[in-house]
Formats: sequence, structure tokens, C-alpha cells
Amino acid sequence: MLYTAFTLGLLGSFHCIGMCGPIAFALPLDRGSKAKIIFQTFLYHIGRLLAYSFIGLLFGIIGKGLYLAGFQQRLSILMGIVMILAVIIPVQVFNSFNLTKPLYRIIGKVKQQLGLYLNKKSNKSIFLIGFFNGFLPCGLVYMALIGSIASSSAFSGFSYMFLFGLGTVPMMTFAVFVTNVLKIKIRKKIQKIIPVFVVVIGLLFILRGLGLGVPYVSPSDTKLNITTNAASCND
Repeated sequence: MLYTAFTLGLLGSFHCIGMCGPIAFALPLDRGSKAKIIFQTFLYHIGRLLAYSFIGLLFGIIGKGLYLAGFQQRLSILMGIVMILAVIIPVQVFNSFNLTKPLYRIIGKVKQQLGLYLNKKSNKSIFLIGFFNGFLPCGLVYMALIGSIASSSAFSGFSYMFLFGLGTVPMMTFAVFVTNVLKIKIRKKIQKIIPVFVVVIGLLFILRGLGLGVPYVSPSDTKLNITTNAASCND
């Protein structure tokens, strides 16, 4: 399922332009030479990828705990359902429960740090802007994190978020060099496709959890059962 991470990042990067585009536009790059611009843009992306990967590692550990508890198949189905519901249910419904309220203070500090480094021209500041950028709240990132939990291991969670971030690199790089990346009408059309793709990924996770024996899409959980039974016998 790792391939869905890169594709989600690639298609979702059009959404990222609207959310993180202003930060990319405002990067304090040293525009004295093309080589410096390219290098500092690379540092910005490394910072973002490191942040995404770190978060993915943490959520992958959570997924691994559930996997070891024998919830792998059900976890995949649950995460798929959550993805689909997140698209279908209006954002206002989630906001009414104040689910993100405990994070407001942390987000405030992240934005404060971003503001400080956006006023400094150095390689370190460019890297840290990318790093803190990766912790800003984003619905698309939340979808990717759901995928990292369902990956059922720390490394897979790390890899899922890294590939997701990698998928956003082309468009975000374009945003650094071009102020007006795409016309608003075109962007809106593309953004309408993103929820559809998220639903497709959700369905893939559900199929994966059903263990129908379809290679790469819904592999059988026979091996998992054998491993579990073997562990039980050893005990």
C-alpha cells in the first residue's frame, strides 16, 4: 500500500499549494545564484520530509502495537472507513467537537517559529522553515497519517509519510520558483479530484483488511494466522 502514499502526495500537492504555497513563496532564499536557490529549496524539502517521516514513525509505532495485538486486518478496514468518512462528513461537523482544540497551543508555537525563521536568510533557517512547515495542520496530512497507522510497523509508517512528502516535492518546488503556479479555476478542478482519490485509497485499505486473497490488493491473512499460531505454540 506504500504506492498510495506517493500518489496521494503527488495529487494532493495541488491542495498543498493553497495551504503551504504562501510559505514557499515567502522563503528567504539567497537569489544571488541559481545554485544557491536549488540547494536551499532542497534543504526546505529535506526539512519537510524529516518532519513527515518523524510523525509517520510515531504513528507507525501505534499501528505496530495494534498489529501485534492481532488487529491488523480490522485496523486496515477501520482506517479505510475513517478515510471515507473524513471526506463525506463536512468539516464543520468535526470542528463542532473541538477535536483539534488541544493542539492549538502547539500549532501557535509552530507558527511563531516559522515567522521568526522567515525573516532570516540562512541555510539553517530554510531547513527549519521546512521542518516546522511539516507540523502545520492539514487535512491531507491527516489522511496520510491514517495510512501510516494502517501500515502496521514503525518503518512502514516512516516510509509511508516519507513517500507522501516526496510526492509533494515537484509541485512545491514549482511553487518556490513561480508565484502564480496555476490558475484558480484549474486548481479548484484538481482539488475536486482529491477527495475522490482519498475515497479510492480508503476502499483499498478496506479490501486489504478483508483478506480476499487478491495479490497486492487484498492479500490473504493466512501467513499472519500461521505466524500467530506458531507464536502461541512456542509459548
